[in-house]
Amino acid sequence: MRLEGRVAIVTGGSRNIGAVYSKRLAAEGARVAIADVLDGSEVVKEIETAKGQAIALKVDVSKEEDTIRMAEETVKRFGRIDILVNNAAIFLSIKRRPFYDLSAEEWDQLSSVNIKGPFLCAKSVFPQMKKQNSGKIINISSTTALAGTPLFLHYVTSKAALIGMTRAMAREVGKFGICVNAIAPGLVEHEGQTVPKEFTEFQLKARSFKRLQTPDDLVGTLVYLSSSDSDFVTGQTLVVDGGSIFY
Repeated sequence: MRLEGRVAIVTGGSRNIGAVYSKRLAAEGARVAIADVLDGSEVVKEIETAKGQAIALKVDVSKEEDTIRMAEETVKRFGRIDILVNNAAIFLSIKRRPFYDLSAEEWDQLSSVNIKGPFLCAKSVFPQMKKQNSGKIINISSTTALAGTPLFLHYVTSKAALIGMTRAMAREVGKFGICVNAIAPGLVEHEGQTVPKEFTEFQLKARSFKRLQTPDDLVGTLVYLSSSDSDFVTGQTLVVDGGSIFY
């Protein structure tokens, strides 16, 4: 129960990796607000069945009014905000193709969620974290930003932006006792996602650990960055990819 008494917001927390994050934070004692455009009630039920506390909030992270309401409703229900996990992102629906075939509309849509979303969410929780003189903001980046993975430039660029955002924001909010860090996962296999065989084969060849990566491989790092164990760590990007990219 390393997070007992703390309150976490997980964006995109209703399914896949986000749901795993939400449930693990709750298992460690945090009360969790699941902020998603999709219905998070099933994850809330799972957390409550395990004797935890959670709420589901319908939030489009690309809309400032939604993120402000997200912070307000979390404080109204739980009294504080200690952890923000900026997990919401467009990824599963992306079709890989050369950058010169991407439309401006595709670029803007992805950027509004993957870059603008984390900015708005961090901005919305900042007043409460400043008031508390403490907080943990955790941005979910990707090793694609470090590898320069081709054929989905808008996604790779968005995840690189989060690394820069993490560093610059950490400089600004450290005086308020707020830590800002990022996690860069490799390709993660999870239920409901079909990964092309060639991607899987490439990842297995590149990794030091010759197995597929699962959401459970990420939660230890997430809990560490959410807990007091990382109180003197900020501005960092922790790569969790089984030893493929050394950063």
